[in-house]
Amino acid sequence: MDVSATKGPLSVRAYRGDAKTLLAFNLTKAASRNLAGFTIQTTPKGKSPFYIFNSLQFERPADHAQVAAEPARSSINAPIHKFRWLHVPGTAHQGTNPVFGSYRYTVTPRYFDDKQSLKPLDPTSSVSVTIEVAPFEKKKLAVGFTRGYTQSQAFVNHFGIDAPIKPGSEKLLFDTSTGAGVNAQGEHFTFEQEYGWLGFTARQRIFDILNEVLDNASLSLRVFAYDLNEPDVMDILLKLAKRGAVRIILDDASLHHGVKKGKNGQSKTPPEDQFEKLFVAAAKKKAAILRGKFGRYSHDKIFIVSDKNGPKKVLTGSTNLSVTGLYVNANHILVFDDAKVASAYAQVFDEAWTDGVSAAKFKKTAFAAKVFSFSSSTVPAFDVTFSPHDETMATSVLDGLVARVGKEGKKAKGGSVLFAVMAIGKGSGPVYPALRALHSNADIFSYGISDSPGGIFLYRPGAKRGVLATGKPGPTTLPAPFKQVPSVSGHEIHHKFVVCGFNGADPVVYCGSSNLALGGEESNGDNLLAIHDGDVATVFAIEALSLVDHYDFLDRVATKAGTKGARKATPTSKPQAAVDAQWFLSTTDKWVEKYFDPNDLRSVDRMLFA
Repeated sequence: MDVSATKGPLSVRAYRGDAKTLLAFNLTKAASRNLAGFTIQTTPKGKSPFYIFNSLQFERPADHAQVAAEPARSSINAPIHKFRWLHVPGTAHQGTNPVFGSYRYTVTPRYFDDKQSLKPLDPTSSVSVTIEVAPFEKKKLAVGFTRGYTQSQAFVNHFGIDAPIKPGSEKLLFDTSTGAGVNAQGEHFTFEQEYGWLGFTARQRIFDILNEVLDNASLSLRVFAYDLNEPDVMDILLKLAKRGAVRIILDDASLHHGVKKGKNGQSKTPPEDQFEKLFVAAAKKKAAILRGKFGRYSHDKIFIVSDKNGPKKVLTGSTNLSVTGLYVNANHILVFDDAKVASAYAQVFDEAWTDGVSAAKFKKTAFAAKVFSFSSSTVPAFDVTFSPHDETMATSVLDGLVARVGKEGKKAKGGSVLFAVMAIGKGSGPVYPALRALHSNADIFSYGISDSPGGIFLYRPGAKRGVLATGKPGPTTLPAPFKQVPSVSGHEIHHKFVVCGFNGADPVVYCGSSNLALGGEESNGDNLLAIHDGDVATVFAIEALSLVDHYDFLDRVATKAGTKGARKATPTSKPQAAVDAQWFLSTTDKWVEKYFDPNDLRSVDRMLFA
């Protein structure tokens, strides 16, 4: 969903994301002369308005029109030098539990006078739009995303650079309500509070379903799980096992099964094996858990809820039921509250259960050989395929995705592809090479991120080349004004989604658990969805923009920790450190030029989103 409004030379468009809003602005070129930026005022329904904060301010605020009641970095005093802005409630106002509902955004272009001094805000030039800001739902589809971003200023502000993601002990079912640490403001926080922030709406979607089944004796649950070690998830599954209300297919590939050697040389049992033992002991139905891996992995992450009438709801996506999957990785969740969709997934589960999680047997079934299509008044139109497939079907599925990406390069006004895919640096099949090559195609606006991209291509002024960032900048030392951020040993980008045709006539987002590689499609239990809906594609596009912008910055400014020239950490606040480091807003309109240069990606960006 998007809404727009225009007054004079200014137009403003707001796109609904998942509990966030993408704002995009456009001006006529003539109206960009002496442009100082944009002031953004936000008004949640029934609440007091506030101004979005800038990270920077003017070097000498007193030389400019200032509102004394607002800090120097408020966008009324320090206009934003961008033509789009992502607003995530709770970033600087309302705390970690912001209100959801209707929000009014008022955007005002600001100008310098002939002495390069910011003029007072002119409310007659303001444009306002109103849009819903809440966890995303459309018809009977709900979407959720993890927040991740442990390598971020926001995480450090809330929890500190040394905040643990889990206790130091090896206890499987640890109590998440226990204290995890104390932040710089002296505030104590628990693991549950940390998890609530990091897990964001994906965590909420998962626990909504688990608690729904737990609280209703007439419901039962089927589960496909790959990684499984989130303590509160496991606790509920064990309670359901005692009631005889759950069956689980749990991966038993080598990383999840068998005795391992720990760092100290002692034997270590994987969490999945520990959980299996507890589950079998608790289960009312003794044959309620099945370990298997198809050819390589049982890689789905699926809940199927049933009542006495049969399957009624299904949760799927890329999010593993693990501490890392929910609280470190960038991931997505999809929940279809639709009996027909749930029935298809339930049949796949039952087939895999009956076949003993055998790749050879599953490949011979109708489930592995067809595309399931859904389009009704209850769910957005989408297709889904279930692997493992034989080579012909696997190739056909991935070739179809590549063809859709290629279609964007043939559009008269230029197409767009935005993606976040875990690892595209190597792997079999046609998708990874196609995504790696996108940045060089000036006919397609491309914005992509991968932990292993096989090359990094960041924005360069004066070029239309796309952006390909990495979500694994590694241990870094950030320059002032930025606080240092934690290093992450595992994956940060765990998504597997590709958005084609944003803002066009035929948008689609490919998503789910599939790694989009031929080997996985032939050897893993996975599901790959293609959702043909503009609103859903927009939600994923906003996620891609957010990730690429964040990691583009880290990739660009970070110096590898321990290397020559590594910058020392700064303990000061970000705004004050900006002042200390002499980072200030410019007092000319030179920053605008790239947004009106047809050979610059920023100009393409402005036209696409605004």
